[in-house]
Amino acid sequence: MATGSSEPSSRMRSALQPFRRAVFRGLAVVLPPLLTLVIFLWIGNTVHQYILKPVSGVTRDVVAWYLVRQHDAEPVGEHSESNGRPIVKEPDGDLYVQLVTGIYVPDEVYEAVRRDDPDGVLVADDRGAIFRRYVEVQYLRPQRIIPLLLCLFILLLYLLGKFLAAGVGHFVWRLLEWLIHHLPLVRNVYGSVKQVTDFMLKDKEIGYTRVVAVEYPRQGIWSIGFVTGDSLLDVRLAAGEAVVSLMVPCSPHVMTGYTICVRKSETIDLHMTVDQALQYIISCGVIVPPHQMSQARRPHDFDPRGASRLEPPREKVS
Repeated sequence: MATGSSEPSSRMRSALQPFRRAVFRGLAVVLPPLLTLVIFLWIGNTVHQYILKPVSGVTRDVVAWYLVRQHDAEPVGEHSESNGRPIVKEPDGDLYVQLVTGIYVPDEVYEAVRRDDPDGVLVADDRGAIFRRYVEVQYLRPQRIIPLLLCLFILLLYLLGKFLAAGVGHFVWRLLEWLIHHLPLVRNVYGSVKQVTDFMLKDKEIGYTRVVAVEYPRQGIWSIGFVTGDSLLDVRLAAGEAVVSLMVPCSPHVMTGYTICVRKSETIDLHMTVDQALQYIISCGVIVPPHQMSQARRPHDFDPRGASRLEPPREKVS
């Protein structure tokens, strides 16, 4: 009875296998570009929220404060009206508009703000708010401020890099890192983030010549290592043969690991590039180069029921 009831469910699972494979194949295609887009959108939103908006706000307030100081005094001159608005024309030709609140603002400021006044600042008794809006619409539009801030940011990074390369800058940076590494909790987060950024952005100072496999830390356990060069002379003399220096990285933080000296005869050259080996280590063995996959792991030879298609089908037990 149990065998008969399991057969329909087994047939149903077999019928759903093509659908499941198609769904997972679609996810494999969609997820990489989607996650890439999400990451870049997150970076852009973070830059806008924590860099662009504060810098634009400070710039707007400073320029608006300066303009308010320039036009703080009540204008004196010939009074008239234009389009129902009280106008004051000063002897030097400057025009001022009197708002319903009684304050005066330059005519060019009034016209610029009137064309773009979603917050209704022209009806507020605040000359500073009007000039802040004027600075926004006249000077701080995104198509102007974003390229300018981008250029300034790159220039700042260049100057910071040159400063840190100098003796005083390097000392200040080492002192700052020393302080960070003595802060609880902060040092753990900072250390993890720094490992990722150093791996992505720093110039690699170690030149890996090839990728090898070595039985380490004991026989029967194989580890991937990067050959960094010939070993120490004393080690080669003690071994009586050629010895190489290996960097055996840890997963998933490839910037940490062990430096070991191994007989060259005890290493196996792997047909992998350095980038492929790094992907394999960072993914903890999940990402395997296609040419290094066993037959059972290749997509066209894989049976989702758990057995290789290269194996003969098992006979059903009656």
